[in-house]
Amino acid sequence: MSIKYTVDGIEVLAEPSDTILTSAARAGIEIPSLCFDKRTEIHGACGVCLVEVEGVPKLLRACSAKPQEGYVVSTRSERVVRARTAALELLLSDHVGDCRGPCKLNCPGLCDANRYVNQIGEGKFREAAETVYEAFPFPASIGRVCPHPREDNCRRQYVEEPISIAFLKAFAGDWALEHDPIVVKPGADTGKHVAIVGGGPAGLTAAYFLRRAGHAVTIYDMEPKMGGMLRYGIPEYRLPKEVLDREIEIIANTGVEMVNGVRLGRDLTLDSLRAEHDAVLLAIGAWTSMKMRVPGEDLEGVHGGIDFLERLGHGERPKIGERVAVCGGGNTAMDCCRTAVRLGAKEVYVVYRRTRDEMPADDVEIEEAIEEGVTFKFLTNPLEFYGEGGHVTGMRLQVMELGEPDESGRRRPVPIEGKTEDIAIDDVLMAIGQTANCEGVDAELLTERGTISTDSLTFRTAFDDVFAAGDVTNRGAGIAIQAIGEAQKAATCIDQYLRGAEVARHDPYFVKRDLGEGDFDDRPKQSREKMPGLSPEERRDNFDRVYFGFDEEQAMREAQRCLECGCHDYADCRLIKYSHLDDVHPERFFGEGRVRDDVDVAPEIILHDPDKCVLCGLCYRICDQEVGKTYLGLYNRGFSTVVNPMVPDEARTFCASCLKCVAACPTGAMRSFPAVERETQIV
Repeated sequence: MSIKYTVDGIEVLAEPSDTILTSAARAGIEIPSLCFDKRTEIHGACGVCLVEVEGVPKLLRACSAKPQEGYVVSTRSERVVRARTAALELLLSDHVGDCRGPCKLNCPGLCDANRYVNQIGEGKFREAAETVYEAFPFPASIGRVCPHPREDNCRRQYVEEPISIAFLKAFAGDWALEHDPIVVKPGADTGKHVAIVGGGPAGLTAAYFLRRAGHAVTIYDMEPKMGGMLRYGIPEYRLPKEVLDREIEIIANTGVEMVNGVRLGRDLTLDSLRAEHDAVLLAIGAWTSMKMRVPGEDLEGVHGGIDFLERLGHGERPKIGERVAVCGGGNTAMDCCRTAVRLGAKEVYVVYRRTRDEMPADDVEIEEAIEEGVTFKFLTNPLEFYGEGGHVTGMRLQVMELGEPDESGRRRPVPIEGKTEDIAIDDVLMAIGQTANCEGVDAELLTERGTISTDSLTFRTAFDDVFAAGDVTNRGAGIAIQAIGEAQKAATCIDQYLRGAEVARHDPYFVKRDLGEGDFDDRPKQSREKMPGLSPEERRDNFDRVYFGFDEEQAMREAQRCLECGCHDYADCRLIKYSHLDDVHPERFFGEGRVRDDVDVAPEIILHDPDKCVLCGLCYRICDQEVGKTYLGLYNRGFSTVVNPMVPDEARTFCASCLKCVAACPTGAMRSFPAVERETQIV
């Protein structure tokens, strides 16, 4: 006779032989468990499958508890979440390894570089492009302009040089555009409509993900074309606009409506957008160049760096004199000085108050600017601009020295008393930073800095239906890939809001290892592939693209330098999957770890990594109860217990054709040798 009860409000039918876990699974409800397998006897070791039953004082283990007629079971009550989180934290506190490689963990755009790099190395170029499109829809564009902060974390640098992560992303995007363009299908229509103000990298990314979720989306942008700073803030020689156009077209083809030439506060009001749409995302960017607040700043010929680049993006060819100074040390400053060279300036200076080592600009941008004839005046800072007839003719520089580090960790520039320098100039481009123009945004949504105040996790403003992402939010202007990452997270929260779910997000926990110098001494050295492109002489007087891109052979060689950091079994690891459901903090249980050594379960057949093992017992129970062998067992007692082979020589031939222990492992602690995997697939 069947038993009727509910799990999380869903009616479940169970047979007398069922447990809560097995009957719930048959009804399509997954109750987390690490040690349960229907092929083995119930073990109840992990403590992860706890559930709460209405009227029952203690929590039950779903893998062993029998359902009863009328039971009301919760798998996500406050008590269950608290107990399950503690169980997972205890397991994670002694789980050693890398869930993901540092390139993935440190990507502001949340892109799985480890995966697409390895796919390129295997010649799977289409798959590599698809991997990037899971994170954002601009691989060809962002791969060209991203200052690749992840490369600073690439462990290949401990062998010789980091992997060319950004160039490989561009390769994947270019390959797809040329050979097999990505087609993105929108999700099932939800009947909800989102307004996005701003068609830059943040707005376009959010639109892309919201359409994939099934929501209708309209982007409103003040410029003639979509693209934001990717179009109007980055010169053609770095990002050909034909590439950007093709990637924006992929987003448009999902059904996103794009309205250009309209500005918030002039043509649109936030109140009207809220009245006409179910949610609003503000992604208006930061388009105003910051002032230096020095005398003479209002002279003719002193321009904002962003204003200068925006004019160029509109197809203008701004007139500048033969002597140009650029103030600033970021990538915008590099774009300005290199553009000035291409517009015919004979003398171009970059004025920066720190040294080259402290410059935030990408090192290759600095090097190429030097190759193109730009002069860098380090440890100088403008004191004043002066001129004749209302036009700037020169600037006086304060000579600086480095003092103690400031909040950013960089040494603070300190003026040297009485030491100055004058240079003659015809134009100045100020590229010391940029701010947002939040005209049309309610004052109660703004910070003291004039940015939009949002929750740091959900990107929600003080209005429940209004969200914000990108350069306009709390921290201010950053790089495009940061805005893209924020937009992806914001889109997730907007989707939750539109579906009536709790708007919540937490940064997932990942197990990490601290590796560095000396850990890769056994790896053979292989030089980083050199990107083909124009010589300094060939590029100084034009806006032709500087880099040609990798060909397929170069891309594969470069990708094959990857050390393949991260867990091979991440996608199937139930420990990390369940840990990501809640906000876990295993560091509260950190302490002395188990003493253990790597063990070959069956030499040249199966590896067992005790650092990843949670002692769930599935491997040796499967071997004994399902396969009928006793090749695996436990060695030692208590805290130092490890899985150990009993008769490895006898197991050699049999294990190569079985591998059921590997398949059953919930954490990737059991792994077959690559050669065995290949032979098994062939069979």
